[in-house]
Amino acid sequence: MSLSVFIVFVGGIIGEKLTPIKSLSTLPVALSVVGTAFSVIPVIRLMALYGRRKIFLCACIYTFALSIVGIVSLVVSSFVLFCLISFAFGATFATMYQFRFAAIESVDVDQRASATAVVLLGGILSAYLGTEVATLGRNWFQTEFVGSFLLLDLLFVVAFLLLSMFVPAKKFNPDKGHSKRKLSEIMTQGVFLVAVSSAITGYVVMSFVMTATPVSMHVMDGFTLEQTKYVIQSHVFAMFLPSLFTAVIVKHTGISRMMLMGVIILIFAIIVAYQGHDLVHYWFSLILLGLGWNFLFVGGTSLLPRAYSENEKYKVQSLNDFLTFGFQATAALCAGWFVFNYSWELTLLSVLPILVLQLVLLLWWIKRDA
Repeated sequence: MSLSVFIVFVGGIIGEKLTPIKSLSTLPVALSVVGTAFSVIPVIRLMALYGRRKIFLCACIYTFALSIVGIVSLVVSSFVLFCLISFAFGATFATMYQFRFAAIESVDVDQRASATAVVLLGGILSAYLGTEVATLGRNWFQTEFVGSFLLLDLLFVVAFLLLSMFVPAKKFNPDKGHSKRKLSEIMTQGVFLVAVSSAITGYVVMSFVMTATPVSMHVMDGFTLEQTKYVIQSHVFAMFLPSLFTAVIVKHTGISRMMLMGVIILIFAIIVAYQGHDLVHYWFSLILLGLGWNFLFVGGTSLLPRAYSENEKYKVQSLNDFLTFGFQATAALCAGWFVFNYSWELTLLSVLPILVLQLVLLLWWIKRDA
């Protein structure tokens, strides 16, 4: 999980150094999300054929090799190659996001939200590791960030050793019966629409604002890399730390109302960020942004299994992640261009209609589900 934090933190900064077109600085970050959207369906299909464990381990080896090529892109100062590597990292992200489904499949229905939350707690450590390896190894060599990629490789060696101990909750059975329902039938269910739209809204708003933040702070407003790191770290902590309390929140409010709280928190995040360009505005708004994302994403992930049966899980999970990361990719692609051409304030205002639509949908769902 540290890889995604690493790319978000330094992808735009490295991009700004490698390309003369400053509005393309965040393109590597955006392409990593595009790569995620493109990789989700193939990754889940491979898991359906060979099991989750083998794909988890292969992803570590794959990422180790990619990181070496990433070093080459820095040494030769190739923006195109760095963009290609960032896109290829998307397959790692797509694999990582399957951890939550592996956890859900190992517990009873009433523990799904807790299982999702426990997996996401890994993000607390990734918030520290992803940014620390970037800054610690930045100046080890003549070319900036080469040492950072070497440290990243070390993390994936550790990840390989840990994942080699992973044992699936159930014996993998590739011959399980096929679903008789069409995807179009599954997609028209209210529970599917609410679950998927919550994940999409959380990721689109979070990705759009978060991707633009390092550029706005470090490149446009002149904050130091350490200050920018502090804000991004705080944001990622806020994304995952609430998972410690998710089970309690779900127990007392229900999943739907927790997602409603998530939308309201995201709206407050935009309001706070709009107030100014001081460090405190960036910091507090990014904390709220992470908290709102957590409530929407954990809620949507926990609600999704209600839309499918056991033999439909792979195709529905594929569709859910493809839609979620496809929309996130669009948001990430637009973030750098938008903040350079239209200002930080308009970047923030542009996500408010999405939040209002999701708010209306959740209010409809809560009234119907009552």
